[in-house]
Amino acid sequence: MARNGRTAADVRREIADERDQLADAVEDLRKGIGEVTDVTGKVRSNLPVVAAGALGVGFFLAGGIGATMRWLARHGREGREKARVGPFAFIDRR
Repeated sequence: MARNGRTAADVRREIADERDQLADAVEDLRKGIGEVTDVTGKVRSNLPVVAAGALGVGFFLAGGIGATMRWLARHGREGREKARVGPFAFIDRR
């Protein structure tokens, strides 16, 4: 018997219990990692939000509001372009 009142059998039993608890914790961690790293599942479940975000990012990268306003101003000024050959354009100015 040891000084703290535990026998070798008690210590072995406690070690076995700790080992079982550790194995359960590792299994829970593996399941959690699988759920966290499932990017495809998350994208599919949030597809409308992801699509709207991608549209917004694309709009921003393309120049956003400034580019849109320049295009609208240029389009309104030039009229309707029928055809373009190199630097020349055929425009309908109704």
